[in-house]
Amino acid sequence: MPNIGPEHLKPLSEFKYLNAENVSRYRLIMRVFYENHMKLRYWLRPLDVHGAVLHTGLIQDYTLEQCEQDLQVLHEWGNLECQQDKAKSTSIEEFKKKRFRYQMTAAAVEIERLLESLKRVQGYGGELDAGPLETILQRLRDVRDRGTQMPPAEAFALWKELQDRFRKLHENAVDYYAQISSTKAEALMQTAAFLTFKEDLRRYLQRFALGLQQFGAHVEGMLRALPAETVEAFLERVTRGEMEIPNLEDARDFDERIAAHREEWASFVAWFMGSDSDESEVVKLERATKEAIGRVVRQALALQEQARAGVSRRRDLAYLAQWFMRLDSIEDAHRLGAVVFGLYVPRHFQGEPPRSTDSADCSMWEETPLFRALSPKTRGPRQRLVISPVRDRAVQKAKALEAWRASQASARGLERRWLREGTFAISDYERLELEDRELLLQWISRALARPNHRFRHAEGFQIRVELPPKGDRHHISFPDGEMEMPNFRFHIRREGP
Repeated sequence: MPNIGPEHLKPLSEFKYLNAENVSRYRLIMRVFYENHMKLRYWLRPLDVHGAVLHTGLIQDYTLEQCEQDLQVLHEWGNLECQQDKAKSTSIEEFKKKRFRYQMTAAAVEIERLLESLKRVQGYGGELDAGPLETILQRLRDVRDRGTQMPPAEAFALWKELQDRFRKLHENAVDYYAQISSTKAEALMQTAAFLTFKEDLRRYLQRFALGLQQFGAHVEGMLRALPAETVEAFLERVTRGEMEIPNLEDARDFDERIAAHREEWASFVAWFMGSDSDESEVVKLERATKEAIGRVVRQALALQEQARAGVSRRRDLAYLAQWFMRLDSIEDAHRLGAVVFGLYVPRHFQGEPPRSTDSADCSMWEETPLFRALSPKTRGPRQRLVISPVRDRAVQKAKALEAWRASQASARGLERRWLREGTFAISDYERLELEDRELLLQWISRALARPNHRFRHAEGFQIRVELPPKGDRHHISFPDGEMEMPNFRFHIRREGP
């Protein structure tokens, strides 16, 4: 199952400043904080921020009061941390003014880094490199050989390298296949320029496919051979090595950390080994590589055929015509035509024509021809359709309406007969008709669908169905058989005047 929880449904207020009403002011302020953050200047006063904004010259008529309001809004959205600046207070009045200084939150720093990286994005990027697979295989061998005796710090470093290589392999491959499947790549494959690097692309994809086949199977075999005790001991040492690093923002205990590492290891194993309901990502990646190679080859062949189609064959045809003219007999011309042009595309018609003779020595060319009419496939005039007159169905409609009214009257009469019964139980009857069964079951269904087991009929009656005691059932005969059902009791009374 994907790692999706309720936290993924909540809005992120930290991103509001990117599309707010005063987006230019907010983004400029956050950029000032980010530039100072990279220079190890974390806490800034409103006066410092206001001066830096005016120094850029991008915003005119920007007052200190507006700057303080913007800083407070960013603090409410979770982009800035606020702390009272007590060092600058020289009197009680200044202390009561609550001058603050601000610092970027961790989420705001990551957002600015994301915006910085988005400037350099020109495509999907990515690459196909089987090298991380070889490194992953080596690290798994270390886990197998020394996983239970490895120092915690070394185990944590190995775990980080293993996860980094795994993430790099997956993300680069996904991005690269997205790149060659984009509309820009599709447009490039339609041009003649694609033929210049077609072979390089094919070799590149083929080399990656061979790397997947070579190292992917080894990694899968290594994971299957790893004992569960070794993996558990290694994850415990990884967790202890992680907890040796002081981290003020991560307050998780040992059990929470090792549970997170177990989930990461399970995802890592499923990527290479798959599950009972789905195949591994290595197999999917290998299949995608082979499909990409086939698509590249097919597109290149199509472009080459298209290029050949535009070449004039006048000289070749003129030489061939002279060759035909030099032949002495029609038989030789037939042989040459068969060699040059081959067989024409035949058309087969299925049928059993009447034969004029049953002799096996009679050739098909001596038989009487069979004529069949073929419908044209052009957009020309089609066969004229037979127009049928509109028939008067008034009599049939009148009969159907009369039958419907009779059935409605019979249903109303049946309902009124049962409504006059007042209070009755299923056990009061030994045999009923099919219409009675349909009506009673309908009433039971409507009543049991309500909490008080009662409903109001269109005729102004209130119908309540009483549940029978446990085990109280009754057999009723119908024209189509017998039916056993609980012994429901009906209470019918008229409401209103």
